[in-house]
Amino acid sequence: MPEQPSEESIQKMRAFVDRYNAKFGTFVSPVEGVTEQVILGLAKNVDEIGRPLCPCRFYPDKNEEIKHRTWICACDDMQIYKYCHCLLFVNQEGLPITEYLPEGHEGREIYGLVEDPIPEKGRPLKNKGPEREQERIDRPS
Repeated sequence: MPEQPSEESIQKMRAFVDRYNAKFGTFVSPVEGVTEQVILGLAKNVDEIGRPLCPCRFYPDKNEEIKHRTWICACDDMQIYKYCHCLLFVNQEGLPITEYLPEGHEGREIYGLVEDPIPEKGRPLKNKGPEREQERIDRPS
């Protein structure tokens, strides 16, 4: 497996990020290097396993993980809560949106309440929050 992902996968992921931000009202991190590193990680997973699996998590078996769909970008937390663990999709200040996270979620504990600057966009799976949380609880680690 090559160290660097293919240029084709990198370009696909850059285009995906641009489209996603425009459609769902988020921004890329203003912190230099964050966006590029996450895009490279996503592209590498596309080359390796055929899906943009979140590069900010550890998976004992990536192929098994993609069957669950939970951490394929844009992950369930982005689709439900508009919260990005990788800091790829953030507000203009570079903070992850935490407004919709359930109480006790690690993102809320770390960043506090960060309101959604464009609440009319994003969260296509917002009604699936309770169902997805139960699935996570029930699924063995």
